[in-house]
Amino acid sequence: MVPVSPCSTNLPPARFVVRDGGDLQVSTLDFRVMLGLVLLSVGGALALSLVGTFVVRRCAIRFDFVDRPAGHKGHEKPVALGGGIAIAFAIVFPIVVGTFFARVLGTSDLPSWVPQLYATHAEGIASKLEMVLAICGGAMVLHIVGLIDDRRALGPLPKFAVQIAVALFIAGPMGIRAVEALGAPISIALTTFWIVLITNAFNFLDNMDGLSAGVAMIAAAIFGVTSMMAGQVFVPVLAWVVAGSLLGFLVFNFSPASIFMGDAGSLVVGYMMAVLTILTTFYDPSKGTEPLGVIVPVVVLAVPLYDVTSVVIHRLRLGLSPFRGDRRHFSHRLVRKGLTERGAVLTIYLATAATGLPAILLPTTNWTGAILILLQCLCVVMIIAILEHTENAEPAD
Repeated sequence: MVPVSPCSTNLPPARFVVRDGGDLQVSTLDFRVMLGLVLLSVGGALALSLVGTFVVRRCAIRFDFVDRPAGHKGHEKPVALGGGIAIAFAIVFPIVVGTFFARVLGTSDLPSWVPQLYATHAEGIASKLEMVLAICGGAMVLHIVGLIDDRRALGPLPKFAVQIAVALFIAGPMGIRAVEALGAPISIALTTFWIVLITNAFNFLDNMDGLSAGVAMIAAAIFGVTSMMAGQVFVPVLAWVVAGSLLGFLVFNFSPASIFMGDAGSLVVGYMMAVLTILTTFYDPSKGTEPLGVIVPVVVLAVPLYDVTSVVIHRLRLGLSPFRGDRRHFSHRLVRKGLTERGAVLTIYLATAATGLPAILLPTTNWTGAILILLQCLCVVMIIAILEHTENAEPAD
């Protein structure tokens, strides 16, 4: 989303993608190294999330930390809360420990068991410790606020205020910003708005078993690929760690869910999605990428953005608070059209993949190709809008 990512400075470029005569090619050796990095990142986070979710679920039931059916909620019996604890731990722990490990060991005399790619970039990784602590600190603040809200409803305003404060801290003192070419004041304002918007988009999307976690997992995987293609190392690792943590949680959260992530998880997931889009270098003239690459986040996150926009418009038209929970989400409208909850969730997964996967090509394609990708994304969103707003037809005699 930014011309030069804060994570691309002082970090030697990855060799996963090399440019030869303008064409993208993959080196076999580097592909194996990067594939190993992906498997390590996803596998480690997956294992932590699986174990963490299992433990948290048992503890939540024992201590009566459950979500009981009431109001607009769709489940029929109490379901354990606290899944966000496992998600946050599976993201924050490996990223902080890995970065701190690089800082402590330094770049000389690394043990032989340290992976070559990690050793090669140890200095660059170590230099990001302050940024990592800031990002993870922001995630933990949102996580704690979400936990409090899961236990005792805080109301929208306190949560919204904390989201703005965290976003301003990230964009201001930490300098993690989008569209920096527009100048610091505008960049800080737009970055703050973007972080709060995406945080709430995934919070709103957490309205059906496996929905928010699955969509975020797909998006994180796509951002992992795009950041790899941009020659980054830290950002794809972060993206794949997020994807792995969500995959582990989905084992317990897919319908019928035995545990919910709650606001303690959805706020963290949305925040990490926003941070990933800001850290990834989607446009860098020195690497021959195209300017339209900056809209990759909007295309990949088209479905969550559509959902939060349509829901807010519906609520405002009815004179209701945009933050008031109800069953007017995209997923609920699909169920009212006759889909099962699993069917609705899988449909939204497919819609997310349909808009997100072509976006991988945006930074490297020409203007014609980029316009076609945008038109495809627009068509998918329009199909969604038509389907969910079409009245159910009466059965034929």
